[in-house]
Amino acid sequence: MRMRSKGGRARTLIRLALGGWVAFSALNAQAGTLEDVAAAFGNTVLATYPDGRHQRIWLHEDGAYEAVGRRGKPSSGRWSLKGDKVCLKQHRPFPAPISYCTHFPAQGDVGATWTGKDLAGVPIQLKLVKGVQRPANGPGS
Repeated sequence: MRMRSKGGRARTLIRLALGGWVAFSALNAQAGTLEDVAAAFGNTVLATYPDGRHQRIWLHEDGAYEAVGRRGKPSSGRWSLKGDKVCLKQHRPFPAPISYCTHFPAQGDVGATWTGKDLAGVPIQLKLVKGVQRPANGPGS
C-alpha cells in the first residue's frame, strides 16, 4: 500500500484549491442581484488571456455552472450570490474544499466587456458573448 507524505497531501489540496480558483477567476468584475447575473444564463463568459488563449464559463439558472479552462480542461459545480459577489464551488473534476467569490458586472448584458485578473494576477479581458460557445479547435481556442 502506497502512503502519501503530509507534504504531498498538502500540495494536492493546494493544487485542487488553485484549480478551482483559476477556473473561475474570469468572473472578476462587479454585481449584486440575480438580475445582474441573469444575462449570463444561456450565454458565455469568455476570458481572453495575454497569450490569446480563452477560458469559458457558463452559469445556469438552477445554480449550476460549467467551465472549460484555457488548457481545455472541463470543470463544473454550483454558483451562488453572496452580497455583491458570485461564488463558485467546484464539484468536478474534484470537489474543491473552498468557494471562490468574485464580483460580476452590475447589469452586464450580452456584449458587456470588462477587465480582471486571474488568481495569479495575470490581467484578462472578459466579455459576455451570445450563446453557449464551446471551444472549437481544442484547448484554449
